[in-house]
Amino acid sequence: MYIFFRTVFILCTFVAFKILKIMSKRYTITAALPYTNGPIHIGHLAGVYVPADIYSRYLRLTGNDVAFICGSDEHGVPITIKAKKEGVTPQDIVDKYHAIIKTSFEDFGISFDNYSRTSAKIHHDTASEFFKTLYDKNEFVEEVSEQLYDAEANQFLADRFIIGTCPKCNYEEAYGDQCENCGTSHNATDLINPKSAITGNAPTLKETKHWFLPLNKHEEFLKEWILKGHKKDWKPNVYGQCKSWIDDGLRPRAVTRDLDWGIPVPVEGGEGKVLYVWFDAPIGYISATKEWAERENKNWEDYWKDKDTTLVHFIGKDNIVFHCIIFPSMLKAEGSYILPENVPANEFLNLEGNKLSTSKNWAVWLPDYLNDFPNQQDVLRYALTANAPETKDNDFTWKDFQARNNNELVAIFGNFINRVAVLTNKYYDGEIPEPSEFKTIDEDTLAALKAYPAVISSSIERYRFREGSQELMNLARLGNKYLADEEPWKTIKTDEARTKTVMFVALQIASALAVLSEPFLPFTSNKLKSILCHSELDSDLTWDDIASKDILLPAGHSIQIGKPELLFSKIEDDTIQKQLDKLEASKKANEAANKVVEPQKEEITFDDFTKLDLRVGTILEAEKMPKTKKLLVLKVDTGIDTRTIVSGIAESFKPEDVIGKRVTVLVNLAPRKLRGIESQGMILMTEDEAGNLVFVNPSIDGVANGLKIS
Repeated sequence: MYIFFRTVFILCTFVAFKILKIMSKRYTITAALPYTNGPIHIGHLAGVYVPADIYSRYLRLTGNDVAFICGSDEHGVPITIKAKKEGVTPQDIVDKYHAIIKTSFEDFGISFDNYSRTSAKIHHDTASEFFKTLYDKNEFVEEVSEQLYDAEANQFLADRFIIGTCPKCNYEEAYGDQCENCGTSHNATDLINPKSAITGNAPTLKETKHWFLPLNKHEEFLKEWILKGHKKDWKPNVYGQCKSWIDDGLRPRAVTRDLDWGIPVPVEGGEGKVLYVWFDAPIGYISATKEWAERENKNWEDYWKDKDTTLVHFIGKDNIVFHCIIFPSMLKAEGSYILPENVPANEFLNLEGNKLSTSKNWAVWLPDYLNDFPNQQDVLRYALTANAPETKDNDFTWKDFQARNNNELVAIFGNFINRVAVLTNKYYDGEIPEPSEFKTIDEDTLAALKAYPAVISSSIERYRFREGSQELMNLARLGNKYLADEEPWKTIKTDEARTKTVMFVALQIASALAVLSEPFLPFTSNKLKSILCHSELDSDLTWDDIASKDILLPAGHSIQIGKPELLFSKIEDDTIQKQLDKLEASKKANEAANKVVEPQKEEITFDDFTKLDLRVGTILEAEKMPKTKKLLVLKVDTGIDTRTIVSGIAESFKPEDVIGKRVTVLVNLAPRKLRGIESQGMILMTEDEAGNLVFVNPSIDGVANGLKIS
């Protein structure tokens, strides 16, 4: 009955979806260009690259012409800051991290058709040409304005060379181009109490000439295209942020900067200036497409200027304004380009309850994951997709990662495939058996199987990849339930014909999983196709074949003989604990590195110092002061006397832990009452590198209480 109703639901979804569905034959898919100032981490993967790869792989599987484009963004100010810190050139930085990022993407299975870089000549030429086209069309406004300037560093402060208070949310560490707390984009001169990120000085204002893109000129176009057009099917976070920007009124945006790293401004008067990175970077999508088209003998303009091509940008929510307001205004001003059909931006992914941070090394870096979990790319892909921050910020935890693997990939998907492969090898020497009569349960199961391509398509094409991954898992659940209900391991002893039918049906489900899993689990898909010997079929099975063909694996077809390869392996607790320990070590190291050392107190004389009477003592008794969190009441033998000292160490030590401790006591401190108890001295304490309280403790054998420390 469950299968029947589930099938009806899926078929209804399929029919409704087919009525609404309008397919384009050509797609240009872009993924946000990562800055080459560090490796990729799981926040980047969950926000942009995994969903973009799922979508692109799906489109190829369903017969579309796809250009999946990305590349390294090599002109951002963070790169120059990184270079200054490391004492190398910006080119050294981008060469290093471009290689790391490109290799890790390849090893992780992100299927870019081209991964380029913005330092490439083809990009410099394309961006310069784009700028000159808009310049010649008088699409820029040239202005002399006052910009923030660091006199000590002798340079203007663009973008991330300046830090101050956000004018919108009052976040005190906003950058000069954007607030990472509220996502607002702004100009550096908008910041409250700005400071130079180079010297820490308060900047001055100095006149300089720049070219501005007058976004206010394109306001009506953006209202028509986004607010009055069909863009209400965009994600609420994208549409809402666009509406907020437009409703607030758009202002001209500078497209040049006073920097020496970037693409030189290619017109007279542009000496010593470069293109603003957020003017140059999205043009990188175009230049990367040109590079790919030249290599593949294609016409790049088909992918950027043909109205029948669908353009989709995959980005994180901090890049919405650039892809939905600024870049479309640039394309519109140029006049010959198509505009994005959709900009599916995800929210942020946190890590173990805290915001991911490159500077604080609070991240799971992709190269580290690939090293620590060899051949387990799909486990991370699945965990990130099943917990994707599609509508709200989500939290990645190593325990959830382990549970997704052990309870879903291993126990559901892998368990079904292993059962099918083992039983087929055991009963039929790896050959697909000839089915006999089909019962209702068999027909309902095969009908349910045929409906899954449509329901997964519906999820993917609405950018609901998390939902799609769970529908894929539901297909594996269907297989497990079918085997559990029909029990071929029992019927093999009583009804051989029935067993053949059951195994035949189960193998059709396994074959469907091999195809439908490819967008989500590409390495698993390839492994499963190998187990099922798909390469030996008359033709490759397609996405549509799963819905249209009655037989996916014919009787007589042989699958892999021998011990079937496990698709997934259980991840043990100690493996996860190592990752948690690594994060904790990183956290402590970062805290120690960023610990602010208190400045020296005012100067004292030697006579002042000699007034201090420091003695060796021993704690004889200790008890918690009632109704307080921090205070312990101690009885201390100072060698002079036994006295009461109240110490604020209760959050670090239990009373029983300090009895017998040798301590250093300031005995001539004036007594003071704390909660009604007179404290007659002070125990000297300090902090270790991890920030834990420790005693300033002589601990010298044979030293008597009362010994004066000088």
